[in-house]
Amino acid sequence: MASAAVLHLPTYLLENPFDLRSAIHHAGQQALAEVVETLMDQGDDKDFQALSELLLKEGQKITAAILSTALKAKAEAVAKKAALCPSCGKPCKQHSQAPRTVESRHGEVTIERAYFYCEACKVGFTPCDQALNLAPQRKQYDLQAGAAQLLSRMPFDEAADVFKYFTGQSLSNHGMHDLASRLGEVARPEDVLPTRKTVEAVIEEYSAGKAWRPVLVVSADGAHTPTRPETGKRKGKRGPGSYQEAKGFRIYLVGQDRIEQIMSWHQIANEQEFGEALKFAATLIPSDKVRIGLIADGAPWIWSHFNAVFPDGKEILDYYHCSEHIHKFADIQYPDDENKQALWIEAAMARLFFGDVSGVIWGLQRMQLESVVAQKEAANLIGYLQNNEHRIDYSSAKRGQYPIGSGAMESANKFIAHKRMKVSGAWWYKINGNRMLRLRCAMYNGTFDDVFARYKRLQIVEAIKPPRVSRNS
Repeated sequence: MASAAVLHLPTYLLENPFDLRSAIHHAGQQALAEVVETLMDQGDDKDFQALSELLLKEGQKITAAILSTALKAKAEAVAKKAALCPSCGKPCKQHSQAPRTVESRHGEVTIERAYFYCEACKVGFTPCDQALNLAPQRKQYDLQAGAAQLLSRMPFDEAADVFKYFTGQSLSNHGMHDLASRLGEVARPEDVLPTRKTVEAVIEEYSAGKAWRPVLVVSADGAHTPTRPETGKRKGKRGPGSYQEAKGFRIYLVGQDRIEQIMSWHQIANEQEFGEALKFAATLIPSDKVRIGLIADGAPWIWSHFNAVFPDGKEILDYYHCSEHIHKFADIQYPDDENKQALWIEAAMARLFFGDVSGVIWGLQRMQLESVVAQKEAANLIGYLQNNEHRIDYSSAKRGQYPIGSGAMESANKFIAHKRMKVSGAWWYKINGNRMLRLRCAMYNGTFDDVFARYKRLQIVEAIKPPRVSRNS
């Protein structure tokens, strides 16, 4: 398939340096004169903040005039080239002019672009749109990029208000929502997670000057997310809400005084989908350059995927989850005696810290239990300790510089999922919730720009496909 000819602005400057520069100077000076007149008319009674806001608003006239002039030159340069039909590839003659008004960070700009029509294919097209990589939406990518940063951090209505305050342009609540949907839809794990090259560079920098290979921790957990069934309607009665688990993992380097984020991933997904994402993440890690520690609570679904993907990782049962089980039993066994609770908890946790799991189990089996509830809880605790016995030796883990708690994973749950997904009144369709989670992960991973670049690239590719284009689009 043939594509439209593209002439970059620097080339045009070399071919027509005097004309374009003169036009830009003239447009800029004319706009500046208008701004000066406005300032003289309205500036007398304004303080610093008011003057700053006035100049910020009026200053767009200058940059918009310059941008408009440069775009006009670009459009004229494209129009001089032979335009090839995007469907059949044959040269076409210019049919007419088709002006298009778009919005940018510099305000509204109207582009006079040539419209071509292929008589054989009955297809109309505007090569200038492809040459300039214009967004199909009225608001161009410079505005969309800023809006995307806002909507991924705060509720859509708040993002719309902040967006208008700082840009002077309006983007509605629904506009924010639609942009989030388009962006989140194209955000694949390959874009959201960092590349292997990036991971290797972080590990190399982190381990510089260290005698031991650094510890790379893989931790996983679920974050409850408010969801509701899809109805297909923006308004009207909605189905009952429920909480679904956003399964996630966080991978990070750990040292004595800090941790270094590598990657995070959260999705409202089943175990298989979680496992596939974790398996892909493992391909990005140079296992020979790190010592891998695996930390989680006792959930079997987590450990089954950990063992499948990181068979040589050091398994560590989260110390604080383990402690919660011990405290729960003590509270049931000694409900009216806090002193006995404390003594038993201290003794049990001390043994577990040094890996004496069998000693704690032996004591539980021989303990005179006070109630049927205590008997049941003791059985649960014994099963929990037996299933995780090989993961409980916190003294050994600390000697190897491995962490024993999953606080970093809890932090990721809070930042990625809870902070954005649990805002007051928020209930998510699963598909929209997952799109937002992907954007949040990209922001946390430092790959947000990569996601936006792919979104832009796909829209540009879609724009050059053969479907007929209206003159007034």
